[in-house]
Amino acid sequence: MKRAALLFISGCAAVCAAATGPDSVTHRLKPLEVMGVKQSSTGIAAEAVTGISGADARRLDIDAAKGVSLVAPNFYMPDYGSRMTSSVYVRGLGARIDQPVVGLTVDNIPYLNKDNYDFDLADIESIEVLRGAQAVLNGRNTMGGQINIRTLSPLRAKGLRAKLEYGSANTVDAAASYYGRLLPDLGMSLAAQYHHTDGFFTNGYNGRRLDHENSGSLRWKTAWQPAPRLSLSNTAVLNINRQGGYPYALVSTGRIEYNDTCAYRRTAFSDGLTVAWAGKRVVVTSLTSVQYLDDRMNLDQDFTTADYFTLVQSRRELALTEDLFTRGARGNYRWLGGVFGFYKNTDMDAPVTFKDTGIAELIEKHRNEANPDYPILWDSRIFTLGSNFTLRSGGFALYHESAYALGDWRFEAGLRLDIERATLNYRSHTRTGFTTLHLLPDGSSEIYSHTPVDIDDTGSLGKTFVELLPKVSVAYEHKPFTPYFTFSKGYKAGGYNTQMFSDVLQQRIRAIMGISALYRLEDIVAYEPEYSFNYETGFHSVLLPDDRLRLDGALFYIDCRNQQLTTFPAGNTTGRIMTNAGRTRSFGAELQLRYRPLDDLLIHASYGYTNATFRRYHDGIADYRGKRVPYAPEHTLFGEVSYTASPLVFAGITPSVTATARCVGDIYWNEANTVRQPFYCLPGLSVAFNAERWSLRLWGQNLTATRYDVFYFVSMSRDFVQRGAPRRFGVTLRVNIL
Repeated sequence: MKRAALLFISGCAAVCAAATGPDSVTHRLKPLEVMGVKQSSTGIAAEAVTGISGADARRLDIDAAKGVSLVAPNFYMPDYGSRMTSSVYVRGLGARIDQPVVGLTVDNIPYLNKDNYDFDLADIESIEVLRGAQAVLNGRNTMGGQINIRTLSPLRAKGLRAKLEYGSANTVDAAASYYGRLLPDLGMSLAAQYHHTDGFFTNGYNGRRLDHENSGSLRWKTAWQPAPRLSLSNTAVLNINRQGGYPYALVSTGRIEYNDTCAYRRTAFSDGLTVAWAGKRVVVTSLTSVQYLDDRMNLDQDFTTADYFTLVQSRRELALTEDLFTRGARGNYRWLGGVFGFYKNTDMDAPVTFKDTGIAELIEKHRNEANPDYPILWDSRIFTLGSNFTLRSGGFALYHESAYALGDWRFEAGLRLDIERATLNYRSHTRTGFTTLHLLPDGSSEIYSHTPVDIDDTGSLGKTFVELLPKVSVAYEHKPFTPYFTFSKGYKAGGYNTQMFSDVLQQRIRAIMGISALYRLEDIVAYEPEYSFNYETGFHSVLLPDDRLRLDGALFYIDCRNQQLTTFPAGNTTGRIMTNAGRTRSFGAELQLRYRPLDDLLIHASYGYTNATFRRYHDGIADYRGKRVPYAPEHTLFGEVSYTASPLVFAGITPSVTATARCVGDIYWNEANTVRQPFYCLPGLSVAFNAERWSLRLWGQNLTATRYDVFYFVSMSRDFVQRGAPRRFGVTLRVNIL
């Protein structure tokens, strides 16, 4: 935390490289230009990108990365479980656990852990979603794309802003921020945000709401331009979250009923310092960040009223990143090159506690069925499988991207050398025991033996990954139509499957009882990187003057190899592991339309189609070749019509109406494609009254009260789902005081 304090203090004299610095550092963006601080050294992006302005975010009530789901075609971020479960699916690629397929930066801070992707933000200025591998500039875990979010700079905004929102389930969202200048080139802002909800789902076991939540954040942002060619910024953010969550219903009954606590709490701090210097021919930028995450997840892992087992996972994680790069231009040639390094240390405790029913059904029953003449009886009706880990990963990368313009043609090529080392130190332990009985002919029993179970395994594992990641593109920039073609390679980092240690320990115990084969630890804990080879052709166009009609389209094909999938390990077990078992191919299309036929009328629509199937996948039980990849939606559709009326006479109030529809499906929930969520749509409507200093918006979501599922899984041969949010209404008041 000393590093965090130094960055925080240094940020008191800072400005955003994206603020009002030299035009070479950041500049006002063309409609199709990428907004990331590193992306698009040449202007128009030769890739699929969705841009969302601050006005769009306010109109669509987007205050987090999840709010972009479905607005960007083929981009799906379902809301289930808790804020820890930040799964992202793009173009058939995705992951429920471990490494993400999409990178996230907020004010130039790269978030390395996808479990920390879901948090609310006040005063969003812009969001962009790039689809397709972004590995050359962003490295690991961006094989599906990159999300860049930028909040307001105190050099571009001033005064006091406030938001107060109230909605169904006693949901309250409040935010307040102040932007001011201490000097003409030195500005600071302080933004606070708070969220509360009673929740929508009730635990039938005790009648209490499950998905209740209280969360808040505090952001201190400083911007400074101490010299004409030097710009600095610092953003320090504290996020706190306390919630229930995990409202999983048993499919056979449709009810949510479990007896042990499910909850999630998170405290996170991040600080990012951006320094940019602009020379006559070159711009040098440094992005430095520190992130600290302290979270705890409690799970009733059987999600029933029986006492099977529970999990408590506590984690403390520190991550440091440094990205130093230069960009420049000479004539028709432009380039960007840099070095990147990161270090992440995670300490985790994840004990699984077996209770009476779990001991009886999952241990004693199996053993006694195998040898009924010598049944066993566990020493106690509760015991713990302890798991303690220290995961360390660090990496270094060199990257370069060059672009050359020849008339209307633009050629671009990039390459990244990525080196990463991951290590795992583990301790897996338990102390318990059981008594073996001998059944006598008269039906009585006698003690045959007592077997102590005292396991305390420790060890270390380590892997080094070296990757070369190329990207090439060609574009023909001839107004109003710009076609392009791009090839890129992306990858998800390999790692260690900490979820399997409790299962390994169970197998150790079963082996002592003589009823199970043992895992080979190295075979089930480690998994290799996943690779994607991406081919994309598309176009950008501005078809009417004054940017009144924009149309963007893309066709893509993705060959995904060494895919990280969940499979059954060898041996007599019900557990699953993350392994490199599959290969998939994905192809599809995307279309985005933004049309303003009148000054007061906006029509916005996007559509994405993805056909993602297994080319090779055998989980040890069945062959799923040709089946659809689960959890990745086939269709996404978003539509918006917004009309702004003339100001009311004498009042100066401008009414507006916005109608939206967010649609997605089909989503297959298992590899066999026997269970799915059909295509569904969620209509929304809002009516706003806008004045110079305030706005009032009345809104409704899921107006048709559509019933749909956002998550499905199987545990101990039982099917569970989480239902989507019901119909809800609310009112939002915003005030700006200069």
